[in-house]
Amino acid sequence: MFEVLVYVYENYWRGDACPEPQQLGRKLTAVGFEADEIQEALRWLDGLHLASHKPEQQPGTLPALPANSTLALPATDSLRVYSVAEQDHLGAECLGFVSFLETAGILAPSMREIVLDRAMAASGNPVTLDDLKIIILMVYWSFGEEPDALVLDELCDDASDRVAH
Repeated sequence: MFEVLVYVYENYWRGDACPEPQQLGRKLTAVGFEADEIQEALRWLDGLHLASHKPEQQPGTLPALPANSTLALPATDSLRVYSVAEQDHLGAECLGFVSFLETAGILAPSMREIVLDRAMAASGNPVTLDDLKIIILMVYWSFGEEPDALVLDELCDDASDRVAH
């Protein structure tokens, strides 16, 4: 599935430039992807579309609260607690990377939740860090945003080729 997502990311510059699922499926078949990979990727992309087009999920926006609500905005020092299922499916390396991006100000809490949702919908147990990076790129892509050049380099870089100093 992730090879299909990378192809979509590289060939459609924004989520809204991507064709409808049926047409995209035909194009992916013509390129040579397997039918089961295409179907899995299309289901995943449909979930991404649904999650990224909820008004409360738009970066920089917050859901409207009733006038009598006692809920407050999240504090800057608030903590996201991961469920056991999330911990098992994502693993320490992926959760650490999400935390790194969030504390660096690169991944807004609303986008983090979409990343976690889509990571939980992905196959693999645990999800690999490389697959998580593709998920993060796809979340940015769905909002029509491109991460900062240094972030993009980190998300696209193969860390196995790095030499420790």
